[in-house]
Amino acid sequence: MDALVTTEWLANELTATDLRVVDASYFSDASRDAAAEYEAGHIPGAVFMDLGEIADLSNPLPSMLPSPEKFASRMQSLGLGDGSRIVLYDDSPLHTSARAWWMLRTFGAHDVAILDGGIAKWKAEGRALATGKESLRHRHFTVWADDKGVRTLDQMKANLDSAAEQVVDARSAARFTGEEPDPRPATHAGHIPGSKNLHYATLFNADGTWKSPDDLKAAFDAAGIDLSKPVVATCGSGITAGVLVFAAHLLGNDAALYDGSWSEWGADRTTPKAMGAA
Repeated sequence: MDALVTTEWLANELTATDLRVVDASYFSDASRDAAAEYEAGHIPGAVFMDLGEIADLSNPLPSMLPSPEKFASRMQSLGLGDGSRIVLYDDSPLHTSARAWWMLRTFGAHDVAILDGGIAKWKAEGRALATGKESLRHRHFTVWADDKGVRTLDQMKANLDSAAEQVVDARSAARFTGEEPDPRPATHAGHIPGSKNLHYATLFNADGTWKSPDDLKAAFDAAGIDLSKPVVATCGSGITAGVLVFAAHLLGNDAALYDGSWSEWGADRTTPKAMGAA
């Protein structure tokens, strides 16, 4: 299974016994209810992955990775198990299926793909939808974590001196430069010194599908990121950085993700902050 699959491919695979489809929609504000939208209409057989709850809720930072035990428990309850082929989609402007893809791979699931164009493309093509909730059967999901793709605050601080990894920031240019204040209280504006800016939204076509590999590479090149060298992605709270990680993966680069992102770095009084363009 490719990392990025088409609606046509998924329609042909829906009845496969090892395939699991997951709605990973998540919204950063309360104006939309992801669970309610899922129940109002989802791809047949799809289950809802609540990214707001599948996190370390004891951590004051938003959206931090949960423990491996919690993650495995939630996946088991959704019927996602060892040996499952998992296809993720979303209907979020944040393209949150990329965060879910990164989480699943971090916790040991490797046959994971994203549906190109999400449910919006599925609906636009007039394909079947289901409503309500799906009946779920628990499956075994092994407790496992591989942190090679996860970066911590200490590692990011060390990288300031070593410059071993290129840092690319998925936030908008105005947030990156500090022209626009951070929406979180007591959080400095600006960016990690030495980081480059590549707004996640620029990696998609107007219909929500991913841009071609050539166009994705051109976007990284224009941002000053050399994909032949190590990369770590950051953003506001670790969500849209997943878009950059997935795009890099499509281009053959196993980029890491700074989970705390600017919500951690920008609020920490001991970290240096840069303003203006990179």
